[in-house]
Amino acid sequence: MLNALLGFFKRDNNTGPRTVTDQIDRGMLVFDNTSEVIQAEKILKERGWDISVMGPPPEVRRGCDLVVVFPLIEELRIATVLKEEGIAPVQVVPVTSPLLRPVDIFQTKDFGAYIMVRAANMKLTVDKATHRIVNISGGGCPDVPYLAASMIGETIESSPAPRDIGRTLCGYALQRAYEKVKQQCSVS
Repeated sequence: MLNALLGFFKRDNNTGPRTVTDQIDRGMLVFDNTSEVIQAEKILKERGWDISVMGPPPEVRRGCDLVVVFPLIEELRIATVLKEEGIAPVQVVPVTSPLLRPVDIFQTKDFGAYIMVRAANMKLTVDKATHRIVNISGGGCPDVPYLAASMIGETIESSPAPRDIGRTLCGYALQRAYEKVKQQCSVS
């Protein structure tokens, strides 16, 4: 028993502490709506937790297409912080089998001169040479036409951030795609 406990805390080949991207010891915070996921993500990241937002497997979906993935050993502390902030998940699910693994919300496609990043249901396509946004598609939220009109034709450096002008799940997903494109094009 003691060896198992010590093995849990052991670092493999000096790779550092376990993170949310490890394949073991993770849990998912399930919420009823997207705004709660966004609030929880902001609060937990501001407090230094290694969390990520991903898509839930069908078995735990509750009306929101996103979950917060976190190190399971931090469940009690995270639950306390979220309760203090007035945001309580409807369910906490340990990732105990491959069927319960959360789904990455990102997909990247390189078209040579263009790169497209899909985050959840939103796609953002950028000209790699000029960094000009050439297309925004996907989603069904009411702010998508406004987001597209505000961003297409702008460079990723000069475009408004979707989080500043969007208010829906589509705006959140587009913000995530926008951040990923900036990383891929090495723009700060």
